[in-house]
Amino acid sequence: MSKTQDEIAAADAHSAHNYHPLPVVVASAEGAWMTDVEGRRFLDMLAGYSALNFGHGNPRLLDAARAQLDRVTLTSRAFHHDRFGDFCTQLAELCGKDAVLPMNTGAEAVETAVKTARKWGYEVKGVPDGHAKIVVAGNNFHGRTTTIVSFSTDHDARDHFGPYTPGFEIVPYGDLTALEAAVTENTVAVLLEPIQGEAGVLVPPAGYLPGVRELTARRNVLLMADEIQSGLGRTGRTFACEHEGVVPDVYILGKALGGGVVPVSAVVADREVLGVFRPGEHGSTFGGNPLACAVALEVIAMLRTGEYQARAAELGEHLHAELGLLVGGGAVDAVRGRGLWAGVDITPTKGTGREISEKLMARGVLVKDTHGSTIRIAPPLVISKEDLDWGLEQLRGVLAE
Repeated sequence: MSKTQDEIAAADAHSAHNYHPLPVVVASAEGAWMTDVEGRRFLDMLAGYSALNFGHGNPRLLDAARAQLDRVTLTSRAFHHDRFGDFCTQLAELCGKDAVLPMNTGAEAVETAVKTARKWGYEVKGVPDGHAKIVVAGNNFHGRTTTIVSFSTDHDARDHFGPYTPGFEIVPYGDLTALEAAVTENTVAVLLEPIQGEAGVLVPPAGYLPGVRELTARRNVLLMADEIQSGLGRTGRTFACEHEGVVPDVYILGKALGGGVVPVSAVVADREVLGVFRPGEHGSTFGGNPLACAVALEVIAMLRTGEYQARAAELGEHLHAELGLLVGGGAVDAVRGRGLWAGVDITPTKGTGREISEKLMARGVLVKDTHGSTIRIAPPLVISKEDLDWGLEQLRGVLAE
């Protein structure tokens, strides 16, 4: 057996089979490139679902982490530490909000947002206790906790994990009429991805997000934007909502906030919303720890330059122009996305998304399939134009086979 086969066999023998990864075993990585245990190099065109927006082993982020490792990594929230106030201040400023509630993973941040909306609904809006309702969109992906899968339409994520948490209503994504019909006096929030990533990088119709913003403001309902994958530079703006001129009441952040170094997530909102929490009502031992704050502070500093947003916008325009040329040629049915983020629907006769991903892997390019026939392309924002073009050349080669 090869070293790759040995490693995969060992993982299969002693891990839960909750993922179906491509058969590559990564040993090291730098920038937009990864090297496997056999010494083969691969162009990373997924970037950890946006967790690696700033590339593998970004020197600024590693330096920030190393410096903090020598000082203190964890205090728990039982004590203050000297990075927390700065982190909360700077992240709030980046979002144009007043307050931050830090957690670790994206799913934790979504759970926190759900609790926030319900408590706000009861204590600020005046919804009768136990009657709060949150409206969500079909084909959403907000995580895989019990509460979150309760409002998922993905059978793999949802089936056989009940009984399900009540209090959610699902409407079609992009359908403003259906959304308005679902909002009642007991609705406390609308929870949406500005662009649906797991569903295939689905961009809503123009005017949809502004319409949602107007509706929620008029009905005294919180608009909560899950920017875990779409935020922090991925689409060519700091937040995907900015493309439509929309400012939500609540930002839900994760993935890139930790720079691909440590898990960092947060709910960011004004004090009127996050002020509903009192000591003991919500928390996390690791949420807002010194190491996480140090890395996230460097991420925020990098975003403030605008360099990464501009790079995603410029290279994204090139990416979509090149991908657009593939549509209608008998291999690609549709392309969607914004910035350095694209969903590519493969013509079924050319193969499944998994098959195309495996063929690309054989050519040294790593992407990920979703929903049968779609592949997702989301390289690190630090990728060079030359490397991006090389990756696209490999895609054209696979589709020509």
